[in-house]
Amino acid sequence: MDAGTSQELQGKTALVTGAARRIGAAIARRLHSAGANVVLHYRGAEAEAGRLEAELNAARAASALKVKADLLAPIAPRALLGAALERFGRLDLLINNASTFYPTAVGSIEPGHWEELIGSNLRAALFLAQEAAPQLAKNCGAIVNIADIHAERPLKGYLVYSVAKAGLVALTRALALELAPEVRVNAIAPGAIAWPEDGQFAPRERERIIAATPLARIGSPEEIARAVHFLATAPFVTGQVLAVDGGRSLHL
Repeated sequence: MDAGTSQELQGKTALVTGAARRIGAAIARRLHSAGANVVLHYRGAEAEAGRLEAELNAARAASALKVKADLLAPIAPRALLGAALERFGRLDLLINNASTFYPTAVGSIEPGHWEELIGSNLRAALFLAQEAAPQLAKNCGAIVNIADIHAERPLKGYLVYSVAKAGLVALTRALALELAPEVRVNAIAPGAIAWPEDGQFAPRERERIIAATPLARIGSPEEIARAVHFLATAPFVTGQVLAVDGGRSLHL
């Protein structure tokens, strides 16, 4: 499936959270190139969101809208859905990509860590899905959640993050039951895709991860975007978690 030639999402609208950079930006570009209008959620990356919005609107006029929101705020789901409907009049796809990732070793976990990591990785996805569900049902739409291979096999030192992503996988399956048959709900479980920019993984740890990956490399954001595009347009797939990890989960 080549998004450069396919326009199967023409006339549809996608909301992508955490869309300004990295995986989120790749997803937004992929869905946009397949014909979708895109709502680009961001929290702090104002400049990157603005550049992406300008890029997509230059490719197709009035087809992208950036919206700032703190997903931990109770008003965020309604504000994001409202912006999508005001600009484009419909919502067909919800991509829950926004995430917070940092270590929380036992003995150093604070309530604020729990609130932030569970809030950004799990709670936000639930309340966005709940807010969007009536519109998605009206259009036989889909939700794609970005989980993690460590939802199934926890990452040592990242206890709260692993719990949050495990919850997101459970949420994916539960929503698939709750929202069927009108709305399909699936998840992607990435492996190592783009190294954290804050240097969380030292060079030796990066080498170890690549050595444990059968395809012997990390993935690219575009490869996650291709998988999201597939799940967004696969009419008989729901409740599934697709690992896009170069085979690394085989060794976890």
